[in-house]
Amino acid sequence: MGQPMAKLPDDLYIPPDALQVFLEAFEGPLDLLLYLIKRNNMDILNIKVAVITEQYMQYVELMESGQFELAAEYLVMAATLAEIKSRMLLPRVSEDEDEEEDPRAELIRRLQEYERFKKAAEDIDQLPRMTRDLHEANAAPPNLEQDRPHPAVDLKEIMLAMGEVLRRSEMYVNHQVEQEALSTRERMSEVLSMLTSERFTPFVALFRLEEGKLGVVVTFMAVMELIKESLIELIQNEPFGPIHVKARID
Repeated sequence: MGQPMAKLPDDLYIPPDALQVFLEAFEGPLDLLLYLIKRNNMDILNIKVAVITEQYMQYVELMESGQFELAAEYLVMAATLAEIKSRMLLPRVSEDEDEEEDPRAELIRRLQEYERFKKAAEDIDQLPRMTRDLHEANAAPPNLEQDRPHPAVDLKEIMLAMGEVLRRSEMYVNHQVEQEALSTRERMSEVLSMLTSERFTPFVALFRLEEGKLGVVVTFMAVMELIKESLIELIQNEPFGPIHVKARID
């Protein structure tokens, strides 16, 4: 009802297993010692053992009064601190103080080593970690396949290709005693025999330059007739690109 409670209720039951959480703020006796040294602004190389031991024992007694289960290593460290404290209070046997080993040396060495490993672990923990700071992307890529229709072959493109063949045919000089008549129908058959439905043939490959302009014209007329009769088709992969021919399959 908002009033302070002087004692625990008689019917309050706390299971023993509920108090099994042990010193969750520290990872061990060295971690606790390092915390006490930093809290008192001490140099790790010049520890005031009496002060640290007193505070360490207060913390241990606090945990014991709270019915926390103390690990054996904490009790061992308490005994070690008590031993070091007693050795520091005893008078030195040797007159040469520099030759006598400091009873704190082993503890200081362990604390320095622990501090290095703890700092390294903290630095590693700051690194980006998969599933904590980084997440792997698994999005499916878009379908980039596109059907590109072939451009329609314009009559101007055919005439340009025809003009190129005529210019090349003028490079051949023929001396003919007797001129053989060329048949458009026969040339249509020859052109069809050169073509298949599976393979593309360059348009300029249908012409025989050695026949001169007359042979080029007859071949061109034969090609036009075959296109008219839907026996062949012209293909151009890109605008202003080379023209190819293949037989048409109905």
